[in-house]
Amino acid sequence: MNIRKIIAVSCSAACLLTMASCGNKSNKKREKVTLNVWKMEDEALLLDMSNDFIEYYKDDADIEIILGNKPEHSMTEYIQENPEDSADILYFADDQLDQLYNAGYLLPMEDKDKIIADNGGRYTEVISCVARELKLYACPITAGNGYFLYYNAKYLNESDVLSLDKILEVAEKNNKYFAMDWSSGWYLYSFFGGAGLKAEANPGVTFNVCNWNATDTQYKGVDVAQAMLNISSSKGFKSIETFIDGATDDSIIAFVGGQWDYENLLAVWGDDLRATKLPTYTVNGDQVQMSGFMGYKYVGVYSGTDFPDWAMKFAEWVSNYDNQVKRFQVTGECPSNIEAMKSEEVQASPAVVALGEQSAFSVRQNVTDAYWTPSSLLGSTLVAGNPDNRDLQELLDEVTAAINAR
Repeated sequence: MNIRKIIAVSCSAACLLTMASCGNKSNKKREKVTLNVWKMEDEALLLDMSNDFIEYYKDDADIEIILGNKPEHSMTEYIQENPEDSADILYFADDQLDQLYNAGYLLPMEDKDKIIADNGGRYTEVISCVARELKLYACPITAGNGYFLYYNAKYLNESDVLSLDKILEVAEKNNKYFAMDWSSGWYLYSFFGGAGLKAEANPGVTFNVCNWNATDTQYKGVDVAQAMLNISSSKGFKSIETFIDGATDDSIIAFVGGQWDYENLLAVWGDDLRATKLPTYTVNGDQVQMSGFMGYKYVGVYSGTDFPDWAMKFAEWVSNYDNQVKRFQVTGECPSNIEAMKSEEVQASPAVVALGEQSAFSVRQNVTDAYWTPSSLLGSTLVAGNPDNRDLQELLDEVTAAINAR
């Protein structure tokens, strides 16, 4: 066979293969996929991510994404009551993981090695939180659900903000306020946790183990309670839930907040905005570093989904590098993806730097629902100056018993 004939045969075979391939593509039926998503973030942001996902996979499937809104703190209970009505994609905070996992509501992620590597390795807390029996049950989307100190550099300098005593002194002198929300057990933990006292769920997450009424520790519970009463008596202290109005009218010069406050605060304080770790406070004559709760947010796949493969793709999509950077741009939330965290615009945020500083003194929030009401009542009592003159040990015994109730 001469060379021209070989080429002709080869070309004929290639044409036949091309025709067959084209024929198969034209006859391929596009899969119809419907994904319901229970969101826990800005709806416009998630809608944008969803539209990008649909566009990216438009040649593979006819995808419809429906956004729903369910309360994150009762997600497990809602699924138990309506298992057939559950979303395919579940957004949740880290304190919901054990309940969802124990109930069997989460599928293990297929591409776990990449997810683990993208988020700093298997021994990082953001990964270990959702790892069970060598499997990974969700994709991290943020690593910044924590709090730290914002302050106005027009009144306070870097030395002042090391100590809460000094912050209050400056606030009093200028007829201003340091503000913090004591009606929330989330923030209240910073005082007790800083003094070495605990409030955490047992391994099965069925009840809490709290020792805020301890009498045999380095700092007793009553020492912390008295320290808080001393703070609340200062004319430079105010307990409120939202701080932007006080920052706007220049009555608040420092407060405990999170990344979610950054953009609004920047618009008010501008170049005077600063952020750093929480200060120390005085306990029984000693300076004690304030602690804090730290949290993470995840997206997982419901075990009863009709589209497990597509649900996995979507969970990985909204948690990838590009979308974590986009989420930061829109919400200011700290990425969990280590490369996204290293990006120049993320590192330029004072809030991200402050969160990193405070993370060394914070613990993952891991408490049951029984924690919230008693801790809130304790904070409200102390911020009011203990108006009924309760014996502090009796008060703490009562609060601790309620937190530990089974």
